[in-house]
Amino acid sequence: MKLVRQFLDLPNDSKVKTYGVALLLCLVCSVAVSAAAVALKPVQDENKLLDKKKNILQIAGLAKPGQSVEDAFKQVEAKVVDLQTGAYVEGIDANTFDARAASVDPKQNLVLTKEQDIASIKRRAKYATVYLVKDPQGQVQKIILPIYGYGLWSTLYGFVALKGDANTVVGLGFYEHAETPGLGGEVDNPQWKDKWPGKQVFDANGNVAIRVTKMAATEGEKATHEIDALSGATLTSNGVNNLVKFWMGADGFGPYLQKFRKGGGA
Repeated sequence: MKLVRQFLDLPNDSKVKTYGVALLLCLVCSVAVSAAAVALKPVQDENKLLDKKKNILQIAGLAKPGQSVEDAFKQVEAKVVDLQTGAYVEGIDANTFDARAASVDPKQNLVLTKEQDIASIKRRAKYATVYLVKDPQGQVQKIILPIYGYGLWSTLYGFVALKGDANTVVGLGFYEHAETPGLGGEVDNPQWKDKWPGKQVFDANGNVAIRVTKMAATEGEKATHEIDALSGATLTSNGVNNLVKFWMGADGFGPYLQKFRKGGGA
């Protein structure tokens, strides 16, 4: 108390008093901001989950006008998959599992070799969440898979939706990226996204054949796998091509999709 009184008795133009008041103000503001962040975290987490569900519904073509996100999402079942084996993992809550956080945890990730890392992500989580849409009889109609990889300026995060054959694309979209507006940012253009539905991920031999390329074929076998690259955005187009190939391949969801097509993924 004696020190406090001595401090208050200092002249107002004292440098010690000025710096002391500034320091005290900073401490009070820091405590207030920290308290607000802690108090609002549950709300932020809830909004983050709601936004993820909204994006999944839109990319899978499940969003309906006038229907709430929560009601529409009731038809979606989330499951955690072991990417190495393609098998479902028990004991992990699929609705709260954070693959992005797991990807930077040495205990939960896999460091990729240069040859494996065509999506330029360096490492990935050992597990991932898949989203299944089933009909009333329990048959899987759609499979929604999280995908990400580096473009020109940023990592693009999104989802790809496949039909129940685990091969035919229903839709693809990104919910987070920092690509150049008007160029790489055209990954958000509805006209470009409309080029994806109906494309086949795998060829007759089970190899990943889907690709983003200039002058995509319009006839024949290649036409079922090729999507036109973005005009003036070669590096972003290459990034999308690489990330899709990675996640559909052996180091991504390949083992799961193969297992699913053989009847073990429903």
